[in-house]
Amino acid sequence: MAIVLGENRYGKAENRVFRITRHGDTHEILDLNVSVQLMGDFADTHLTGDNAKVLPTDTQKNAVFALSHQLGPLEPEAFGVALARHFIGTQPAVSGVEVRLDLFPWHRIECRGTPHPRAFRRDGSHVRVATVRASRNGADLRTWITSGLEKLVVLKTGDSAFKGYPRDRYTTLQETDDRILATEVSARWRWSESDPAKLEGVDWAASHRAAMDTLLQTYAEHHSLSLQQTLYAMGKSMLEAQTGFAAVRLSLPNKHHFVVDLSPFGQRNAAEVHIAADRPYGFIEAVVQRDDAPPPPATWPTW
Repeated sequence: MAIVLGENRYGKAENRVFRITRHGDTHEILDLNVSVQLMGDFADTHLTGDNAKVLPTDTQKNAVFALSHQLGPLEPEAFGVALARHFIGTQPAVSGVEVRLDLFPWHRIECRGTPHPRAFRRDGSHVRVATVRASRNGADLRTWITSGLEKLVVLKTGDSAFKGYPRDRYTTLQETDDRILATEVSARWRWSESDPAKLEGVDWAASHRAAMDTLLQTYAEHHSLSLQQTLYAMGKSMLEAQTGFAAVRLSLPNKHHFVVDLSPFGQRNAAEVHIAADRPYGFIEAVVQRDDAPPPPATWPTW
């Protein structure tokens, strides 16, 4: 029996890049968490300790900060493309790059009704995310981009039912025509185009705002018969609204709110007082995609 080296990668994780752009007395800020991983011909370092092809992760870190300064304040997707092309273009041993980026939103503090030019508050409602994967096969360079968001907590107090499910001797859950529907949305949408030159004109920020608006509007207006049905409706609406998306992946934990039994105290609780349970919870995931969507290469993960 032979023992061989399997798939491997390495890089520098969680480089916190906080960039200030000054326009006179008015400042703009960009708060990113950037992780880089390189793939390629690195068998020697694993098998013999020969590091001749291993770009130090400290060098990768320095490149992230230097390119942020050199290129200016870029949207996460555009910065990820620039980083991927830098590493794959300067390191002969590298055949693939993955760059993961988290953007932490900040908003200006309003002072007497006017946004302050240099004071900000952190928006903790969600985190914008992006992943850029680049692969080189000879002269052919391809780039796959995934945009998205995490930690977007939403809730509606009605227009949600759950009934008609199978029952067995362990079933205690009661059917309902009206319940609280709450979740913490994690969403990824993969772009169809893999030629980075054709993506240079994309307004990434506007696309992200539009995608989140579509997601939220569909969640709010959809009469839910299950969280699965609402997930599909959200993904379908996002694909219909933006033709550049190949697929949408949604992860939705069901943040349960149970009606508290107040009958021992002689009180009738008409679904007014609930207990918010953090665990255990239902967890629903699915990909909604176009039937003609081009897949990423088989050697790459779907997301």
